[in-house]
This record gives sequence, structure tokens and C-alpha cells, in this order.
Amino acid sequence: MSVPFTDRAAAGRALADRLQSYAGRKDVVVMALPRGGVPVASEVARALGAPLDLLIVRKLGVPRQPELAMGAIASAGAMYIDPKIVASCGVSARQLDEIVAAESLELIRRHALYCGKREAVPIDGRTVIVVDDGVHRRVEQSRKKRRRVTGVAAQALGIQNMNRGGRHGAV
Repeated sequence: MSVPFTDRAAAGRALADRLQSYAGRKDVVVMALPRGGVPVASEVARALGAPLDLLIVRKLGVPRQPELAMGAIASAGAMYIDPKIVASCGVSARQLDEIVAAESLELIRRHALYCGKREAVPIDGRTVIVVDDGVHRRVEQSRKKRRRVTGVAAQALGIQNMNRGGRHGAV
């Protein structure tokens, strides 16, 4: 279904309409991928009556091919590594450790910038709705680290060119 969005908040309201089956549930948490996902997720959380938190994620790019993701790290120490990509690209353990260390520092910096000293919303045993603005695909699996979590990935598609004046898309 094609729907024009005037901005990310409008996209969030449209997305919230599609997620109404989660409204009023005490087990639901909405997590936004900064920065573009925040205004979208804010509308979703408000409409569902759910708490809102941030999920800060950093891609682990392959050496000499940083746009190729071999994994990701996320807030609260979550990590996902794709062993097939690591092996096929010949990434050594040392290289992987160095990339994880560098991206971990950036993750810490961004967490401090975006969240300050605010405590994270607990997600153990809860249904987590991860919301992005549809600009980029992210590695969403990294939000699970030894936790019993039901996940819903929700993107408002079609607003990928908002900073360039694009306004049409689908939810």
C-alpha cells in the first residue's frame, strides 16, 4: 500500500496503526534505532502506550571492505558475528578484535551522548518492537544476548529520502 508521508512522525503514526495488536500490552517495549528511527518510534510508543528506549547499533565492517558487515554490536553488550563472512573474507581473530574494540568505543560514546546516565528499559521476557525510519537496513539480531525476547522489526518504508525532499512510500 502506497502512502505519502510528510515527515517521520507521520510515518510513525501510520506504522502504529499497523501495530495496534500490541497496544496496551504491559510486555511491549519500543526501541528506536537512532537517529532517524526516534521520531518514528516515538509515535509508535505513544500510540501503543509502551515505553520507548534506544537501541544503539554499530556495524562491524570487514577490513578493506568496511561497507560489508561481518556482524554488529549493540547497547548492553549484545554482539552478532557472521562466521561465514569472517571466514570467506579471511578476517583474522586479531583483526576482528581490533574492529570490535574500535566500534565498542564508538558505541560507548554514542550511548553517553544519546542516553546520558538514564537507565535502560528492561527487555528480558518482553516483546521488543525495533523501529527504524527505513533509511538503512540494520543487523537487528544483535539485540538478543542471552535474553528471552520476542522481537518485531518495524520500519516505515518510503521515507528514505526525507533529507533530500522525498516524501512517498509504503508502510
